[in-house]
This record gives sequence, C-alpha cells and structure tokens, in this order.
Amino acid sequence: MTRNPVSTTRTSQLSHPTHHFEMRFSSTPRGARLARRLSAERLDAWGIPYDTDVHDTLTLLVAELAANAVRHGRVPGRDFLLRLTAHEATVRIEVTDTRGERLPAPPGGVPGPDRTGGRGLLLVECLAERWGWYPRSSGAPGKTVWAEYDTPARATVADPRR
Repeated sequence: MTRNPVSTTRTSQLSHPTHHFEMRFSSTPRGARLARRLSAERLDAWGIPYDTDVHDTLTLLVAELAANAVRHGRVPGRDFLLRLTAHEATVRIEVTDTRGERLPAPPGGVPGPDRTGGRGLLLVECLAERWGWYPRSSGAPGKTVWAEYDTPARATVADPRR
C-alpha cells in the first residue's frame, strides 16, 4: 500500500475504462449521502455485489471523500463532482470540490478518543491502495481528491464486452 502520495501533480488516468459514472451533487450532507447510495448501486450493477468486502470498502471510500468535500471543500451554492472509473481490477474514485485553499493533509496519526473528527483521510489511507489530490483543471478554483482500490481477482469488475 502506498503511503499518502499527496502531491499537486495529476496522476495518470486509467486508460479505456470498462465503466464510468460521473455526477454532481449538492455540497450538503444529503448530497454526500446520495453520492454514497448511487455509487453503491452503480458498483453492484458493475458486478461488485452488495455485502462483499470489496463493495463495502469502495462505498466507504466514496462516503469519506464525499463527506470531506461537503465539510472541508464546501462553497455555498456550488456542487461537488463524483467520478467512479473502473478499469480491469482497479476502481478509481475522484471527488472534486470548488475550494482550493483547503488542501488535504496527510493524517498525523490516530486522533484521541475525545475527538469526534479527523479520521476520514486516515480511513482513506488505510483502505485505498493509492490516494492523493491535484488542483482542479483549467485553473478553476478547487481540487480533486482521488483514491484507487485494486479489487481481488474474484471480484473483478465485469466487462460487458465479454
């Protein structure tokens, strides 16, 4: 597992995705919840069934990144963008918000038991194979936080061309 490769350089995108899902959501808790639910349905439709470790992990990654976009990247009146891309045995999650000055920082260890927050990126770091961020393209304000998860061979994303 790669330790938080946070950088401002954009990583290579997965070429020729097998599946792609992209949608804007309101920067509200309700929007983050809807992003998680629609992603869960989409993953199931792609052949990553509900109630499997892979599905649960990917859904949790979406939930954490969407919640962070709402909590730390929210600009009133602006949405966040969720992208899911599956290619062979890798699923990439990207969440783009419009607040560029609040950048994700590497987790600094486990927060104390009295803290109610600060565990989101720690979960992402522990669950994802790779994660990081890059500035929003075309010079627009904001950033994209991404995470990649390599699915085991038994739970690879079904290719509709086969």
